[in-house]
Amino acid sequence: MELAKPPFAALICALAGLGTALGFLAAELRADGYEQYVESVTTAAGVIYIAAALVGVTWFRARRADAD
Repeated sequence: MELAKPPFAALICALAGLGTALGFLAAELRADGYEQYVESVTTAAGVIYIAAALVGVTWFRARRADAD
């Protein structure tokens, strides 16, 4: 029984979308005067972008392993 390939592209898009939404939220928080929350939200957005990049690397390595 062959396992289906993981949905790497969908996961990358979802993570990038969430990171972007948090980036916009940080901008809105700054504009509304909630400076104390901006650093936490931008840190979370950065972590999510890094997770998306790591999923991309995993996808690349999985494709390369299949080619061998």
